[in-house]
Amino acid sequence: MDPFVIIEKYYDPKSKLYHILIQHSIKVRDFALEIAKNNLELNPDLEFIKEASMLHDIGIFQTNAQEIFCSGTHKYIEHGTLGKNLLEKEGFPKHGLVCERHTGVGLTKKDIIARQLPLPKKDMIPQTIEEEIICLADKFYGKLPKENHQKKSIETIEKDLRKHGENNVIKFRELCKKYKLTIT
Repeated sequence: MDPFVIIEKYYDPKSKLYHILIQHSIKVRDFALEIAKNNLELNPDLEFIKEASMLHDIGIFQTNAQEIFCSGTHKYIEHGTLGKNLLEKEGFPKHGLVCERHTGVGLTKKDIIARQLPLPKKDMIPQTIEEEIICLADKFYGKLPKENHQKKSIETIEKDLRKHGENNVIKFRELCKKYKLTIT
């Protein structure tokens, strides 16, 4: 499976959005593979991580996020569910689950209802080692041009996660500890 073939079905390779998506996804892929290789005793599927990390944000083009050149009609929070649906149609449901479960540190049904998010009312939390690793790696890289694809600090990530509740910070710290990322 070549993720670029799937991406290029939905994104014009000459567009700014394509370049933002690809640059972000490559950063996430490379860091996810680094995390996985530092945890080989957990037997992560490196090929799956390579593919799914490139596709985790494939649904963003359907959202309205002008700052990253997305001109769709959906809210950005929906990009994971949109990506899951798209990858299921492409015949890659396992990759689609990564899309659905990578937002934040995962979203619980309780969070979705309490925050009145326009998402299915169900838990969308990483379930596998590969999903957790991609979700964790994704936290370290944004897509905004002003961020210039620089790796975020743990403090910045925690500050962003704290906006949605201290439990998110606790989950993030647990993932960092599980996958041997140093929290300073």
